[in-house]
Amino acid sequence: MVRLVRREERPVSDEQLKQDVEKYVEEVWEDVVEDIRSLVRIDSVEDLAHAESGKPWGPGPYRALVKGLELAERAGLEPHNCDGYIGYADLPGQSEKQIATIAHTDIVPVGIGWTVPALDVTRREGYLLGRGVLDDKGPFVLSVYAAKYFADQVRRTGEPLPYTLRCIVGNNEETSMADVEWYLENFEAPGFLFTPDADFPLICGEKGIFHGLFTTKAPVVKEESKLVELDGGTVANAIPGLATAKLKTEGVPVFEYPGSFELEGDVEGLTQIVSHGVGGHAAFPEGTVNAIGQLSSLLLDLGVTADDEGLDSFVRMVNVIANTSDGAPLGIASSDKVFGALTMNAGVIRTQSDGTMTITMDVRYPTSIAIEDVVAAFEDLAEKHGCTFESGMAHPPFYMDPSLPAIQALLETYREYVDPAAEPFVIGGGTYARHFPRACAFGPHDPSITDPEWVGIEHGPDEGVSEECLKRALKIYIVSIARLMELDL
Repeated sequence: MVRLVRREERPVSDEQLKQDVEKYVEEVWEDVVEDIRSLVRIDSVEDLAHAESGKPWGPGPYRALVKGLELAERAGLEPHNCDGYIGYADLPGQSEKQIATIAHTDIVPVGIGWTVPALDVTRREGYLLGRGVLDDKGPFVLSVYAAKYFADQVRRTGEPLPYTLRCIVGNNEETSMADVEWYLENFEAPGFLFTPDADFPLICGEKGIFHGLFTTKAPVVKEESKLVELDGGTVANAIPGLATAKLKTEGVPVFEYPGSFELEGDVEGLTQIVSHGVGGHAAFPEGTVNAIGQLSSLLLDLGVTADDEGLDSFVRMVNVIANTSDGAPLGIASSDKVFGALTMNAGVIRTQSDGTMTITMDVRYPTSIAIEDVVAAFEDLAEKHGCTFESGMAHPPFYMDPSLPAIQALLETYREYVDPAAEPFVIGGGTYARHFPRACAFGPHDPSITDPEWVGIEHGPDEGVSEECLKRALKIYIVSIARLMELDL
């Protein structure tokens, strides 16, 4: 039977715990930064073309998984590599039931627009910059050091924690989250879990997520076409900041191109138009500019597809789906009181070798619309423009009752450190939390901190996070875990 230590029985007071945690974080901080750097230096983008047995997501994610488990072992945890699908590291407790964290060591592609090395950590004016410092390699390292605090404590006292503390190391979050699906097929879900892969105060719900793909039914790039290639974006869940069009140089109109475009001169009879947008996460379209949508508008203004029926129809469809984020032109705009409004993003456009074209869709939807209605709208649009529409990933909206004791334990800790009036909220992004029966997303990014303009967001160039934000998050995580250990799970 698990012997739970109640607040009134604590050998260490809340105040003493916080003082100890404060001292611990300052002592280990430089090691935290260097461990984040060791992970950021690994290009861990999914690479299925080079996947193999034991490395199902490709060599980069596997290297990051191994490094993550190495850091956890060094912290005093027992590491386990699950055939490369995912990993975990345990601090065994009195009970096999687990309190867990889950963070991921895979990343989205670096993309363009960086002013610092993307695959390294640059320290600048109290910030860390580099791909993954915020999403999610930095937070993963925080989860390891939170566990290390307790591992050190157990080693000193010889007294195990009431529950097993588990750090789960994900490495397929940015694409399909098939890693966690594999995990739940092979392991029992933790008694409670939080993922440090979002914002504070606490996220108790997430919109539904849906991906799909438009493909032209027939080749649209032909011998006589003036437009020979469209290319843009990196992943479906990122708003593209760059898109390009290649045209036969003889067919490029004389035109005063706006500042968001540039012309790259003739190369083997082709001229490239580069569209510069403002990239970001698909779930947060406010303030972004979809480079694909911007480029499609320019191409229609230039009239380069006017005499090319199939290609013109495709570009017109792209112009509709890539220049709206609320779905209104398709009749699928919707919102509810809990989740807010539907958002959509045309993230990746490609010209295939056979002359067909494809474009991906990412939709974040509330409970006020059925996904079947979204699919029907896309299928109707596809039919009108000579395309097929193929449905992909689909996850329904996720919601946890914020009154649950575990949720309240985390929220109260944040309130004590930052804002007594803080309330849980829901998001359009998708985290690992939605896959577990008892889970939430909990920091580490803190909206109460105003970042300088030169600090980029997750999935964008110059991705960055305040060191003070990460330090405070680590303190909150340690104290929160201590309080979770007191609950009946």
